[in-house]
Amino acid sequence: MTETKKSSQWISPKKLSNLKVVVLCIAAATTFWILNALNKDDYSTVVDYPVEFVFDRENFIPIEKLPETIPVEIKGNGWDLLQKYFKLNTSPYSIELRNPADSKYLLTSDLKRPLGEFLSPTQLVSVLDDSITYKIDEIQIREIQPILDTLSFSLAKNYRIINEIKFSPNKLTIKGPSSVLSDLAKGYPLSLKETRIDKNIQKEVEVTIPSELSELISIEEKTIAIQFEVIAFLEGNKRLKLTKINFPRTVTLEDEEVSMMMYYLVDERKASQLKDMEFEAVLDYSRRNREDSTIIIQVKPMPDYLEQVRVEPQILKLKYE
Repeated sequence: MTETKKSSQWISPKKLSNLKVVVLCIAAATTFWILNALNKDDYSTVVDYPVEFVFDRENFIPIEKLPETIPVEIKGNGWDLLQKYFKLNTSPYSIELRNPADSKYLLTSDLKRPLGEFLSPTQLVSVLDDSITYKIDEIQIREIQPILDTLSFSLAKNYRIINEIKFSPNKLTIKGPSSVLSDLAKGYPLSLKETRIDKNIQKEVEVTIPSELSELISIEEKTIAIQFEVIAFLEGNKRLKLTKINFPRTVTLEDEEVSMMMYYLVDERKASQLKDMEFEAVLDYSRRNREDSTIIIQVKPMPDYLEQVRVEPQILKLKYE
């Protein structure tokens, strides 16, 4: 068994030499055929030819990545087509834009003649796309109002900001594309990074640029001071005096002994004013709900420094004799 296996795998030196000759002949013939074929003309192919945009980059900036190639159909010598297909020693075609912000596209029909001359000795058959689109904006400098990002801070329970948030400086000098600056016209958000604020804020924060804008805009100011005041709203409650208006003699409440309570939050600076103030739960019969014989309570007076006012019970049931 062993001798049979060895004999089947053994090739004589003469046969091996002949096999090498055959392989070399095939390789030589193939190479000759390829070289001969590449020397012929009238081949055609589609290639993505590299392009570059030439414009005043000191005063204009692309807000989206510019096209790097355009698809073209070309014909000519095989060697030339092979070189352009694999971009071997191929210079990009320069597209000059004199007023890049005035348009968002370029018709490829305007490029056919100069591009055809540039691609010589290959011949340009066609540009496959009708147009080349781009987005280039004029670079401008504007002063933008800073604003506070409401998601970057939180107030302690029942605390409120009581005055206008102040910034120093009160404007940010931003340089960038006109369209981006227009989007920022309502304000440039700043991050405070504070939680459960229960005291007045006076803090200097870093002016940062989001990653998606980092290559488009620059900001002259590196830091900015933020200042505002907060106050606490205190929880309180009062018993209400019940007052009926326009009630007929034949109409009463289902529960004449009902206890009315008012719950509220009060500006801590005004809390002392509530000590001697009496509140009424006013029931006006003319404002009753005729369908279900109920009436809603109105609290009087209602100072503007009270918040989240709640009355229990909110609705009373009427009883007719």
